[in-house]
Amino acid sequence: MNDSDVRYMLHALRLAARARGKTSPNPMVGAVLVKSGRIIAEDYHKKAGESHAEALAIQSAGTAARNATLYVTLEPCCHTDKRTPPCTKAIISAGIKKVVVAMEDPNPKVAGKGITELRDHGVEVIVGVAEQSAQRLNESYMKFIASRLPFVVLKAAMTLDGKIATPDGESKWITGEKARRCVHQLRSSVDAIVTAIGTVAADNPQLTARIRGGRNPMRVVLDPNLETPLSFHVCTVPPATLFVVREQARKLYADKAGLLSARGIEVISYSGDRLDLAWLMSLLGGRGITSVLIEGGSSLNASAFQAGIVDKVIFFVAPKIIGGAQSLTPVGGVSFRAMSSPYLIERMRARKIGGDIMIEGYVSREV
Repeated sequence: MNDSDVRYMLHALRLAARARGKTSPNPMVGAVLVKSGRIIAEDYHKKAGESHAEALAIQSAGTAARNATLYVTLEPCCHTDKRTPPCTKAIISAGIKKVVVAMEDPNPKVAGKGITELRDHGVEVIVGVAEQSAQRLNESYMKFIASRLPFVVLKAAMTLDGKIATPDGESKWITGEKARRCVHQLRSSVDAIVTAIGTVAADNPQLTARIRGGRNPMRVVLDPNLETPLSFHVCTVPPATLFVVREQARKLYADKAGLLSARGIEVISYSGDRLDLAWLMSLLGGRGITSVLIEGGSSLNASAFQAGIVDKVIFFVAPKIIGGAQSLTPVGGVSFRAMSSPYLIERMRARKIGGDIMIEGYVSREV
């Protein structure tokens, strides 16, 4: 591995990221063909079911691909259990002499087999260039492939003194316009947004990605007693919307549930008084939802941590102080963790977004 390998791979990763939120349940993949020290073709996977990045780049290069080096952000596929032909075959047929791969594909149908096939046909293969960046790009895909569960991101916006709302629920606007635009981009990158009745009642949110080229995720509304007024934004479609309610409430308010269904909104129910969020994630995963953004309030956030479903946190911190012992904090709930056993956040990064600070990190799975 040399500096040029890293440079070309980072370029391929930037190409792959152009399809953020558009390839699920497939990963984001970018490919760059280099010959005689210059890029002769490049492309990226744009949508599930469409051509893969490698095939597109090879097609673009034509006969010039012979003896070129291919930089690809994920191990080329080698199986036929999909809508597109194996990329390994295209690479071999094109006469590419070297393939530089950022990371192996965790999909058991590939998982090193694509690399082995290329090597068996005389293609030089280097693996692990910019691997951490590639893993971070496709973290949702990696978890989903391994567990069939969605990758869960919990987002919160708070003041410098750790408040998300005043005691009477006022929360608009904690952060500035640039941070709010960043949230819309985040929404566009996931398959579903999960929120709860408290947030819906307080803010009447649309929960859509209001940016140019944005993609609206499914909305999942946790409304145990089916309280959401039919006039609220989340009761209109599109985007696709799923209400999660108690079985007793669904029976008691069968007419309202029917009206929601008539609008194209799905209503599912659970037994008992308390929703099992782990069960809900399993249900969403079974529907092919690979990534979830939790946009809730203090109670939902606490429940998500207690259920152990949170993989990543993104906190926006505004340079404001509102005070108040009764003001709401990002993670509430009745129970709490002792200082000796908190929820640990690792691999933290921080950057400035307008006048605010965005802090992101991963929930440690170490006990």
